[in-house]
Amino acid sequence: MDTSGSITMEESAQGWLRPRVEGAPDERAIAAVESACPAIRIVDPARENGGGRHPIWGPLTGLHFSWSTDAELRHTASSGGGLSGLLSYLVETGEVDFVLTNSMSDDSPIRNMRFKARDLEDMKRSAGSRYAPSAPLENIDKLLDSDQRFAFVGKPCDVAALRQLGRSDPRVGERVAWMFAFFCAGVPSYGGTDALLEEMGVENRDDIESFRYRGEGWPGFAMARMKDGTVHRMDYDTSWGSILNRHLQFRCKICPDGIGEFADIAFADGWHCDENGKPLFDEAKGRSLTLVRNPRADALFQRALAAGYLEAERAEVDAIAAMQPFQAIRKGLVPARLAAFAAIGHKKPRFEGLALAKNARLVPRKLRLRNFLGTLRRLFARRSEA
Repeated sequence: MDTSGSITMEESAQGWLRPRVEGAPDERAIAAVESACPAIRIVDPARENGGGRHPIWGPLTGLHFSWSTDAELRHTASSGGGLSGLLSYLVETGEVDFVLTNSMSDDSPIRNMRFKARDLEDMKRSAGSRYAPSAPLENIDKLLDSDQRFAFVGKPCDVAALRQLGRSDPRVGERVAWMFAFFCAGVPSYGGTDALLEEMGVENRDDIESFRYRGEGWPGFAMARMKDGTVHRMDYDTSWGSILNRHLQFRCKICPDGIGEFADIAFADGWHCDENGKPLFDEAKGRSLTLVRNPRADALFQRALAAGYLEAERAEVDAIAAMQPFQAIRKGLVPARLAAFAAIGHKKPRFEGLALAKNARLVPRKLRLRNFLGTLRRLFARRSEA
């Protein structure tokens, strides 16, 4: 799948990363994109994982709360460092040569970059959520042509793309030892970052030395550290709940997989809940809800526990919905949103093997209707803007 020089990623005026096509791309590359891209199709996420499949939470072999035994990493990461601790085990034991993930860009602290993490210090650098556009699979062809094996960390859609690519490209199975995902509610644009910084009182972006969307506690804070040593910060409930989630791209609103069903293991915030079952965002010691999706990954998780990189305790599947209420109904809303596409003759993506119809029956009819009409309005608005 050689797209070198023909398809590159660039930032749009709206603050999104978008593909730029130059010349005539190789026909095989176009075919690979059409079969792998999750914006076009998401088909049978249980194919590689097999085993038991929960209708809402996908392939599920094991379910835990986990956290890093490294106190600094647990504090730095977004949700206790369960993922970061596992990745540290992989690189420090030599099971992989590196981890392909995202980190704060070398060029700008408010931009993301693809990053190869090779040791514990790299894990600490890349720990923490980055609520902005990223392209961890850009130029993946070069890495697949190398002689190194690596673990991949990405959004559920990134993992879906890589897994689906692997169905036609054997290099994926040869080079990508593991695929890990984190729960995702959608990707905000860099315009969302600008709005966040403005609300935090940051006047000059050039004066920012480092920027974190989350971390340094759980749930942690959005934090801009300035070159003069001053720090601007905002709590998670405000930064995500009131600002960033208003800047999500449209495609995320019809995504049926925010939980990483294609991953070997998916991680999420294992929120504590109040007496009414609602998630609490008070600062606490972080813990990662850890969904192990196949027996091979379960063996890896147990090795990391035995080696002392992680601690864990059992989690119950019936408790996930309280901790992750949006993800609990997300798949059930997708059919109504896709119906809006069909209603105006708009081409829609192909989603199969995700139990969408079964999930839709769990969602109240009024809520489905509201989502149908809301999507219809967005589609008409997009037409008028085109």
